Amino acid sequence: MSAESDRNDAPRALLALYDDALPIVYGYFVRRCGDRGTAEDLTSETFLAAMDAARKSEPPPIAVPWLLGVARHKLADHCRRRHDLPVADLPEPIDPGDDWEAELDRIVAESVLARLSEPHRTVLALRYMDDCSVPECAELIGRTVHATEALLVRARRAFKQHYPEGGAS
Repeated sequence: MSAESDRNDAPRALLALYDDALPIVYGYFVRRCGDRGTAEDLTSETFLAAMDAARKSEPPPIAVPWLLGVARHKLADHCRRRHDLPVADLPEPIDPGDDWEAELDRIVAESVLARLSEPHRTVLALRYMDDCSVPECAELIGRTVHATEALLVRARRAFKQHYPEGGAS
């Protein structure tokens, strides 16, 4: 398959996926925003960004997990705009005492997540950051529950291998 064909197929793949992916992406935002108008706006932004990516010379693999990754970035952008603070510029806690360790762990965990493959990152974020059940994760990423459980095992193992002092055991 030629590069030109790949470039033409990605937008078509996104359009073909749209009807199935729209309620998943919109549901993702509604659960996190609680405001339908904001959820609609962020859903639109997600699909516009996805189409921009699909039109690039080397488009990403078009699939629901990838779209959820785009949605996660759009939500982060929204939070930054709403608070007018870049994530890196958030103020430190007033009493960093015990919170410092938790904050440090969060920073390290986000760094480790960023180094994992997209499927591992997506399933871990859905399960542990978004508190989705395994069946909910399975539905969102388009896998069976059994396949999702296996993916979670591999994703946790990969996370542990990359986590400082997590080591392999």
